[in-house]
Amino acid sequence: MKVLLIGSGGREHALAYKIKESKSLDKLFIMPGNPGTEILGVNVQGDIDDGAFILNFCKDEKIDLVVIGPEKPLVDGLADLLRENNISVFGPNKRAAEIEAHKSFAKNLMGKYDIPSASYKEFSSEMIEEAKQYIATKNYPVVIKADGLAAGKGVLICNKYEEANAALDDLFVKKIFGNAGEKVIIEEFLLGLEASIFAITDGEDFICLPAAQDHKRIGNNDEGKNTGGMGAYSPAPLVTDSILEQVKETIIRPTLSALRNEGRKFIGCLYCGIMVYNDAASVVEFNCRFGDPETQSVMTLLDGDFLSLLYSAAKGKIDKTAVRYNGGASVCVVAASKGYPDEYESGYVITGLDEANKEAVVFHAGTKQQGEKIVTKGGRVLSVTSFIPNNDLSKAKEKAYYALTKIHFDNIYYRTDISDKA
Repeated sequence: MKVLLIGSGGREHALAYKIKESKSLDKLFIMPGNPGTEILGVNVQGDIDDGAFILNFCKDEKIDLVVIGPEKPLVDGLADLLRENNISVFGPNKRAAEIEAHKSFAKNLMGKYDIPSASYKEFSSEMIEEAKQYIATKNYPVVIKADGLAAGKGVLICNKYEEANAALDDLFVKKIFGNAGEKVIIEEFLLGLEASIFAITDGEDFICLPAAQDHKRIGNNDEGKNTGGMGAYSPAPLVTDSILEQVKETIIRPTLSALRNEGRKFIGCLYCGIMVYNDAASVVEFNCRFGDPETQSVMTLLDGDFLSLLYSAAKGKIDKTAVRYNGGASVCVVAASKGYPDEYESGYVITGLDEANKEAVVFHAGTKQQGEKIVTKGGRVLSVTSFIPNNDLSKAKEKAYYALTKIHFDNIYYRTDISDKA
C-alpha cells in the first residue's frame, strides 16, 4: 500500500513509526513531516490546508490510504474532498468532526442521547453580562471552555468567581483564542481522575487501544497554565476492565450510534477524554483524532499490523484482530522550550538525539533541519518515549527520564513528575 500521512508533530511521527512496521506498506509519504519522520518515509512539502494540492498528490502517486493526523484539516473537510474522489481516508468527515470543532455541538449531542457528562450552559460573546451573572451563582471550581478549536489550550479551570470573571474577559473581550472563543461552555467541575481512550472505528463497530493519561498543565503537580500536553503514560491503571466496559457501553457505542442517527457517521479515531469518580465514568471531551502526546505512548504498546487496522476501518469493515496490547508500559515526557505555552525562543541546536534513541524512542514535534544540525522550532520540541515489555510504569518512567538526560538544547524545559499519579 501507498500511504499519505498528514501532519508534522509528535503524534504524526508516532503514527508513522507504527505504520512503517506494517508488512502491507509499500511507500509512506508524510506531509509535511519533520526531521524525525524523514527516516521512516518521504517528507512532502505541502500546505495541509490546501485540499486541491493534497488531492492531486494522491492521484499522481496513486495513494491507497490517507491518514489525517491533526484536527484542523478534518474540521475543514479534507476527508470529504478525498472520499468524493474515491480515495480511502482514515479520519472523520466534516460533519462528524464537529464533535471536536464545537464543544456546544458535543454537549448538546450528549444531552440528547443521555451520554454521561458534566452539566453546562452555553453563552456567546454578546451575552457576557448574562455569563457573569451566571458565574456569580455557581459553586466553585467551574470550567470555562472555548467552543471552537484552540490547539488543546481552550479549557480554563476557575477556582473562584474572580478567576471566572477574568476568564470571560480574556475570551470575549481580549479574544485570547480568537473566533474559537466567540461562544463558551460553562460547566460543572467534575471530581475524579482523567484518562484518554482512543476508539478506532469504521462508524459502526470499534476497538479501544490501551488507555492513557495526559498531563495538560505546564508545571509539576498539575500547576500552571494549560498546554497541548506535557507528557503521557499508558496503560492507565485507573481504567480497569470494568471501567473500560462501562466506557464502551455507556459512552463510545451510544456516541457512535448518535452520530449515525444525526447523519454524521464517524470513521477514524474517536478520542474520549473521560473522568472517573466513584467507579463511574463521564465524558470530559471528545476529539476527532488521536491525542498528542498520548499517541506517542500508546503506539509503543501495540503488536500486530496497525496499518491494516486503519485501512480496514477506512474501508468500512474494521479488523478487530489487527492489533493487540503487548503487555508493556510506556512513559512519554515532552521536552519543551522554556516559556511555552506563552512566548519562547527557537532556533537552538539539539544534541544527544542518537544517544537518547538508544534508550527510548524520541519523537520529533517542534524541530527543523538546519544544514547538518537539528534545531528547535516549536513550543513542544520532542516527545521522549520509553517502552518496557512488562507493565511497570515506575521502571518505564525511569527509562524515559534517563533518555532525557542525553538530550540538550538551550532553554529546555520539562516536567519531572510524568506518570507519578499512576
